[in-house]
Amino acid sequence: MNILFNKIEENYKRHIPFVAYRKPNTESVNGFFLKDDQLCFTTKFTETGFVFAPFNSEEKAVLFPSENADFISENILMEENFSLNEHFSDAINTDKEKHLHLVEKALDEINNNELIKVVVSRKEEVLLDEFDVLLTFNKLLKTYTNAFVYVWFHPKVGLWFGATPETLLNISGNTFKTMSLAGTQVFEGSDEVVWKNKELEEQQLVTDFIESQLKPISSNLKVNKKETVKAGNLLHLRSKIEGELNNGSNLKALIRGLHPTPAVCGLPRENAEEFINRNENYKRTFYSGFLGELNIANKSSSLFVNLRCMSVADKTASIYVGGGITKDSSAKKEWEETVAKTKTIKKVL
Repeated sequence: MNILFNKIEENYKRHIPFVAYRKPNTESVNGFFLKDDQLCFTTKFTETGFVFAPFNSEEKAVLFPSENADFISENILMEENFSLNEHFSDAINTDKEKHLHLVEKALDEINNNELIKVVVSRKEEVLLDEFDVLLTFNKLLKTYTNAFVYVWFHPKVGLWFGATPETLLNISGNTFKTMSLAGTQVFEGSDEVVWKNKELEEQQLVTDFIESQLKPISSNLKVNKKETVKAGNLLHLRSKIEGELNNGSNLKALIRGLHPTPAVCGLPRENAEEFINRNENYKRTFYSGFLGELNIANKSSSLFVNLRCMSVADKTASIYVGGGITKDSSAKKEWEETVAKTKTIKKVL
């Protein structure tokens, strides 16, 4: 077995914090393995290490500082053939009724007030007969090669897994890259993809917001054309965006400008956050927050939005899913979209 996988098992058994992850379309799996169970936070984003930040930007982000961790990087070829779970029990109907009601409430708000878009989400709990940390991580690595795949653990916070398709930010020196990702449809096996107005408009709203947030703190801003990208069994619309930070602007300003994006929150941002906090009836914690490397070699940071993720505690997996509601949304279709999104994680359980 690889050193890195051994270290995951060892730290987990000993209740010592760690994170192991693989960036999209790469073969090396990296890990920060802490030396004790101290809980550290960051609000400035000037430190070096690995950051795990909640959806609520007012709350502090958890930091695994590099000076208190062993860093391991290994090229791992995924040769094992795992059986994936293709048979899912449908979510309990009470979940469905609650979610339909939430979407209808969001549509009322959009039609009658200033809200243009809001992302509403739900948490689905799955009871596990047995659970293996390493096997679950391996299945995610094997199945989602073009996602940011991770397992993150701190005994004072919890155990999280994810395979997210969305980059929040890559920055090296003063040059940064981000993306606008929105719109979802199930992949039907064909390269001929037709996007409806609802998805095209939703993605444009996200792009426009990111552009307006970045203009005051950057220069040479370039927005690339929309493209279709595949993430597991789903397709999304994406526009890559890049630019350079102005003198006097820093990583914190960039993060605060982008997070939470309209792809996980809504527009206007403050109205959408208020709607989410008032109506979702559960606390997102780290779902739709962000995570990744902070100020590694040459002050490079690589941060990803925490989507297609779950937390695991007491033999229960909590799977988090959501979708963007605009004036053209249909409650029934929004429910079906969340069901499709749960399959990313259910496959590996």
